[in-house]
Amino acid sequence: MKVAILMGSDSDWSRLEPCAAELKKHGVAVEARVLSAHRTPKQVVEFVEGAPARGVEVLICAAGGAAHLAGVVAAHTDLPVIGIPIDNPPLGGLDALLSTVQMPGGVPVAAVAVGGGGPLNAALFALRILALAHPELAPKLAQHRADMAKKVAEKDAALQSKLR
Repeated sequence: MKVAILMGSDSDWSRLEPCAAELKKHGVAVEARVLSAHRTPKQVVEFVEGAPARGVEVLICAAGGAAHLAGVVAAHTDLPVIGIPIDNPPLGGLDALLSTVQMPGGVPVAAVAVGGGGPLNAALFALRILALAHPELAPKLAQHRADMAKKVAEKDAALQSKLR
């Protein structure tokens, strides 16, 4: 199992590390590359076209501004593509979000939230996709949901104690 994480700039890596960490926590290998839809388009296409031969099953693309990386990647593969809009100035990620979600019919890109939870959700969505072919991931995903529910219940109990 392998997921490729592409980013338009190395400055995006600090935001994408939680994505890679979540994938690795579940036993998924990660390839990470800095490739630009605009500055290195040939290298993007070469990377994407060679991805299946390297065992990549899902592609995650993070970009800000014009954010064409996920769309360009999706145009050159039949693998699932998840776009992470990066919240860069001056528009705070709205430009990246719109670029990521406004794909023409026939070129699908899934999109996650701008900022905060986007990279983690991209990893979890990739894991759900992988679980279709790798059923050993399903119990790990179920445990992740149970752990989240437990944390909420603990926080609720703590709040209720304070109110008494």
